[in-house]
Formats: sequence, C-alpha cells, structure tokens
Amino acid sequence: MKRKLIILSAMLLTCVVCTQAQIEVEAEDEEIIVTDEYGDMEEIDFPEAMADNMMDSLMNLYESKSYLTVDDDCRTTGENPLYTKEEYIERLMRMPTVMEMSYNEVVRSCIDRYAGRLRRQVGFMLGASNFYMPIFEEALEAYQVPLELKYLPIIESALNPTAVSRVGATGLWQFMVSTGKMYNLEINSLIDERRDPVKASYAAAHLLSDLYKVYGDWNLVIAAYNCGPGNINKAIARAGGERDYWKIYPYLPKETRGYVPAFIAANYVMTYYCEHGICPMRTQLPSQTDTVMVNRDLTLSQIASVCNLDIQMLRALNPVYRRDIVPGASKPMPIRLPLNDVNTFIAMQDSVYASSAPLKRSEVEIDNTFVPSKTASSKRAGRRNARGGRRVTVRKGESLSTIARRNGTTVQKLKRLNGIRGTNIRAGQKLRVK
Repeated sequence: MKRKLIILSAMLLTCVVCTQAQIEVEAEDEEIIVTDEYGDMEEIDFPEAMADNMMDSLMNLYESKSYLTVDDDCRTTGENPLYTKEEYIERLMRMPTVMEMSYNEVVRSCIDRYAGRLRRQVGFMLGASNFYMPIFEEALEAYQVPLELKYLPIIESALNPTAVSRVGATGLWQFMVSTGKMYNLEINSLIDERRDPVKASYAAAHLLSDLYKVYGDWNLVIAAYNCGPGNINKAIARAGGERDYWKIYPYLPKETRGYVPAFIAANYVMTYYCEHGICPMRTQLPSQTDTVMVNRDLTLSQIASVCNLDIQMLRALNPVYRRDIVPGASKPMPIRLPLNDVNTFIAMQDSVYASSAPLKRSEVEIDNTFVPSKTASSKRAGRRNARGGRRVTVRKGESLSTIARRNGTTVQKLKRLNGIRGTNIRAGQKLRVK
C-alpha cells in the first residue's frame, strides 16, 4: 500500500501559473464542442463506452439474452422529455451522494445523450445492474469509498465484463495490464482477472481509495482513474496549482474533459430514468452458483460436452479464462457452475478428466532420418554434372568394363572422362563417372 501511494505521489509536478478559460458548449451527435472566451472551438470526446457499438455489445451478452426481457408493463418511449436547467440542478442536488454532482452544459449534453439516442441501451444497463451493483457496492464499501462510484463501470464498459477498449483496457472497470498487475490481478495468455467481476471490483475500489489519498477530491480521483495521475498532475501544474477538476478542466485530455460530466450523467440517468420515459429490462436473476477446484488442465468445451452444459453459459460464468482453457495443472483453479450442476460435475469428474487430451506436448522426439527433397537432389545432381560427374572407388579385381557396366556407362566414356590411355587401373583409385 505504501509503495503504491509513493508511486502516485511522486508523479506530482511543480505548479506553473496559467489563466483559466471560460467555456460555452454545443452538443453534437458524436462529441461536445467547447468554445473558449476567445472564440476558439475544440472537441471533447464522449467516453468510449458511450459510443453506439460499445453500448450495443451489452445486448449481445449471454446474460442479456438469457436473463433480460422486455417488461410488458412498461414501454420505453421514443422521445426524451425536455426539462429546465433548474429542474436538472434540483434533481442532482437531491441525490444522496458524497461526491459533488454539479450541473453545467457539458453535463447536460451527456445526460441528453444517455436519455436520447442511448435510451434503449440504458434500459439494458438498468436490467444488467441487478447482476453487478451488489458486487460493486460490496467492494466499494470494503474500502470505504463513495457508493455512487458503482456507476463508474457504466461509462467505462457499459457493464460488459469482456469489453476491451481501443488501447487494451479490459473488463467492467477497464484496467490496463500494468495497473491490473499492480493491484494483484493475474494476467497471462490463459487467465485475465480483469474480466472477473468480483476480483476486478475489489481491485478498482483499492485503486480509487489510493487515488483519494493522493488527491483528496473525488472528481480528481475519477479523472485520474481515466487518464492516469501523470496527466492530472500536469493539468494541475498548468492551472497554477489548482486542485479543482473544473478549474484544471481546460488542460485535461479530450476524453477526460467528458469523463466527469459523463459520470454525473450516468448517476443522473440511473436515478431519474422514469422521468425520461426509460423502462428497465425485466431481470430474471440467474440461479445460484458455486465453484469447484480442479488441479488438471481442462477446457470449458470438455466440461460442457461431458456434463451436457451450455458452453456459452460456462463462458459467461468463467470470463477469466480468455481461451476457454482452465490451467489447473499450474495451480488449483476454480470453475464456476450453477449450483444444481456442481454435483453433476463432481459425479462425472473422472469422465471429464478422461476426455481430456494433453493441451501441450511435454516431450518430443527428433526424427534424425533425412529425406532429401526432389528439388535438393536435383540441385546436387546439377552440381555434380557441372563438375564432370560423380566419383567411384575402384574395387579390388575390377576392370574398366565392370565399372562401366555397374555405373551404366561405357569404357570409352570412362577413359575420356578420366584421361586414361590404356586399360590399367588399380584398387582404391578414384574415377569419375556420368
């Protein structure tokens, strides 16, 4: 813990004086257009999880297809009702949060995006939140960080546990490899605990707690979660040492300038969805699950085949195994199964193991037999012909005629090729033949 705090604290930079620009906002379909006090315009990126394709991926998850259905008693309308600035401010102020939920036009544009073009996806996330919010709240509570941070995965991954960003951040909480390993998540070719909802949630809560010890401001904490402490420290320095997110705002990366507003908007829409005519998907919680430990290498397809289980269900329950391989031979590994299927696996465990073929060869033999290819033989023959044929050794008692017959040639050719005038040859002598 102390080492991690030292690393984060050491990133703080010397402050320099810089004036803060005033901004005006114009909402567009794909970005927010910011105009400063000098009339200069700049785009602010929406977080990646607010893109249409990221949100749509949620609908294709096994959990969504299996446990989320349309609520026939409530229909999401096609229109987003309009409200005044004062109404938004009043609602944000009524939310029971420790974190500051301020209003401005950037926040408003993020609310409009969720409650407008992404309203159907919000219905899916409201349904999926029944799977994940209890996990998030338990982890956050363990590290005594504000529970409203449970909505951070809304803007990080759109509640997709297998989401991968364009820069490789993975899982509900979108950990990079280096940060995940720093917080004890195992990541290798076969295992990626960034995709484990429970372990990743505790790692995220731990990281958020550490960042708060450095910055002491939750808006700066989640901004640092998005772009890294180094970028926050540079923005603080360029803003003359200000440690208020809205004052260092002009000096932040484009996506981070949309990050805190999107987080406020996510809290808002997950609280006031009814006021915007958005209906949650009806949630049928999956059956209870339990884990069994295995100490051999297995594949999820073996388990599914022998135990007659749905392979998609196994993948959904075990997202940590990135190639469907459970590397139990390296150390005991857990397999999560529906509670009713745990006994089935235990009863059929020997059959599951018997069905497995080695995933990797432990030892191989080298075949020393050399079979030259036709091409290689042709090349060697060509070289021999270029040199005037191959050489043979005269055996005891052999004559030119016997050597010619054995090698498919004539005495005259042997004499001409080897410069022999008579017929005398000796045992051990080397002769060229064609």
